Amino acid sequence: MPDQEREKYLKEISSLHAENATLKEEMALMQSQLDWFKKQMFGRKTEQSTVIFEGGEQLSLMQDEKAVSEKTSEETITIPEHKRKKKRTFEEAMADLPVEKVIHELEDKTCDKCGAEMEEIGEEKRDELVYTPAKFHIRRHIIKVYKCKKCGSDPEKDAELDDIEPCHIVKAYCPKPMIPGCYCSPELLAHIIFEKYGKAVPLHRQEKDFASKKIPLLKATMSNWVLTAAEQWCLPIVQKMTGLLLLSEVIHADETVIQVLHENGRKTTSESRMWVYCNGNINDRSIVIFDYKPTRKGANAEEFLKGWNGYLVRDQFSGYHVLKNVKHCGCWAHMRRRFIEAIPSDKKLHSTSVAVQAVERIKRIYHEEGQLKNCTSDERYKERQKIIKPLIDEFFAWLEPLPVSGKNKLAEAIGYAINEKAYLYTFLENGNVPMDNNRAENAIRPFAVGRKNWLFSNTARGADCSAVLYSIVSTAQANGLDAEKYLTELFRQPAGTIVMPWKKEKKNGIS
Repeated sequence: MPDQEREKYLKEISSLHAENATLKEEMALMQSQLDWFKKQMFGRKTEQSTVIFEGGEQLSLMQDEKAVSEKTSEETITIPEHKRKKKRTFEEAMADLPVEKVIHELEDKTCDKCGAEMEEIGEEKRDELVYTPAKFHIRRHIIKVYKCKKCGSDPEKDAELDDIEPCHIVKAYCPKPMIPGCYCSPELLAHIIFEKYGKAVPLHRQEKDFASKKIPLLKATMSNWVLTAAEQWCLPIVQKMTGLLLLSEVIHADETVIQVLHENGRKTTSESRMWVYCNGNINDRSIVIFDYKPTRKGANAEEFLKGWNGYLVRDQFSGYHVLKNVKHCGCWAHMRRRFIEAIPSDKKLHSTSVAVQAVERIKRIYHEEGQLKNCTSDERYKERQKIIKPLIDEFFAWLEPLPVSGKNKLAEAIGYAINEKAYLYTFLENGNVPMDNNRAENAIRPFAVGRKNWLFSNTARGADCSAVLYSIVSTAQANGLDAEKYLTELFRQPAGTIVMPWKKEKKNGIS
């Protein structure tokens, strides 16, 4: 074979090898994407290790696992005791409920054997939890009107009074209607708002529910009531809550999609954003603020946090980098999630999987952080420097030299970790800063659940009011309040009255 022809074939073979390698890489990427989509569609979305790893087994991070197992088998391991909260019994949980007694007695106490009269020797008890459906009634305000018969009838006495009127008339005091010209009560509106923003029941479903109870309450009517309540009662409270939030040392931030149908200068299919901000997890008083914006630009966060400087806990979204006067804190939960997505579906490969080893290393860091839950800020800072920082150093020292290339989930996870490395260390600087952004993710989850039911907002005004009401309901629930009861008390006050959605501070032992 001539050298020229031989060289031609070698080039073709080399080209085919390169093409084959590329196709294999693309195939592996598509397979990983397919596995991920299958998991999202049919599998459990939990990130618990007991579910990720078969049977809850964890892989050892020791180099010589056999030697370690032989050594530990000869030693006695003492597991520190821990206190487990006792579960409440049914009787303890229901102790505060009213009790309806139903006594069952024999109508005929004559013995069916001998005919003598039987006497009571004891009793048995059995409890049932009873549900009573909602009831409606009309509260009819009857305002008495009074007149003075003597006003204007005594010339000598009337001459002494400049403002005297014949037949002076006075009405008894009656609170004004919550919304002028309508039959809405504080209790009814609080229930409607809590159903939508606390239980994710959209207004059109509530309309059907009311109709089934013979109450002709239309969606459009309820919508107008909700807008009025948000703007006149709740907005002043949210504005004050925002001022208090900006005094916090730590703020969490996140955002999610919301669709607004009628928005000036934008298409119906355009995606807007609902931002959420909340104070640190290590705090006695929770504040959750939702803020609607038509875009995802970082300038929205910059505008909301204007003048604030502290620790901002957020995900990898590059828009947050426009904030220059804050200390950016990365989220370890987001990074861990990337490695979980990179774990191969075939459990036989777990023993050699880099993603599995990364998850186990991160789990060790979370375990040590969990041990500091009840520490003070200073104690937590010192223990983090002593225990957790070396683990993080060890994690990145192991991760960075790994030879990973191509486009796949593992490469994305490693790239995420390395790019966020500086921000993933920030939480070590302050004992009050958490190591992840789960606080904001948990706060925004009720909104995401509700979005699956009501799908979109009709106008930008409606989206703004939704942000206000989600802020009120979420903050009340985060502070352990009965949100519906709180809203009822708020709506009984004149519009503009500030009633904060948390328990009042105790003074002299009285709350």
